[in-house]
Amino acid sequence: MQIFDLCDIKKKGAIDFGDFVRALNVFHLNAPMEVKIDFSFRLYDLDNTGFIERHEVKQMINALLYEADIKLSEEMIETIISKTFLDADSNQDGKIDKFEWQNFVSKNPSLLQVVTLPYLRDITMAFPSFVFHTKVDDEIAE
Repeated sequence: MQIFDLCDIKKKGAIDFGDFVRALNVFHLNAPMEVKIDFSFRLYDLDNTGFIERHEVKQMINALLYEADIKLSEEMIETIISKTFLDADSNQDGKIDKFEWQNFVSKNPSLLQVVTLPYLRDITMAFPSFVFHTKVDDEIAE
């Protein structure tokens, strides 16, 4: 649902082909780092509060572990979360803001692998007319 919401830019409750192509832009190998950082921040900010909080990181870890069919103890998951916040939450206020996320990701670029699909480069090389630089119409669905 989170990815759907991020792709539904006009908030119309549906994703058309144009929305889909624009969403693919962030996953391209050559997408600007700032775009990937912003998208990954919004992906982790499940509650849309403008911060990444402990419970959101836990939800993401649990989802990733489930998809990979990996089982970790609750203690190990809490250790991962604590280490993440120790490294990322520079002002130690219990939440990660966009600036802290940008610093954390720049020191840990492997975090952006989740928003990079290397085979998209092959598609754009095979179909050069398939351009990922489209704009969203100014009209917003109400």
